[in-house]
Amino acid sequence: MEKPVDNRLAALEQRVAALESARLRPQQSADWAAQASALAALGHPVRLTLLREILRGRTTVSALSEVEGLGTSGQIYHHLRQLTAEGWLHTPSRGVFAVPPAREVALLAILAALER
Repeated sequence: MEKPVDNRLAALEQRVAALESARLRPQQSADWAAQASALAALGHPVRLTLLREILRGRTTVSALSEVEGLGTSGQIYHHLRQLTAEGWLHTPSRGVFAVPPAREVALLAILAALER
């Protein structure tokens, strides 16, 4: 007589085997070029610093202005607009910037993939 734990373990083993045997294929139907502007928005050191600081809790331009090297508030707004236009940021309330949860995972995955 099999135990419920044995059944669950066998099911997990089957799922792992299926995942390990599956070939990873790039999205063949996706237009990768359409993603260029979203990736380009990440290609500026100030924008990456802004994203990092926003994830750390500095969510207003006033708070971000305190960070060394980000420039004037006008320059900060310029970069925030670029990040917002590409979906890396949104404004949950007036004057407050946040990284959408789905984009947070994508951002961290991109950055992790680039680590050497």
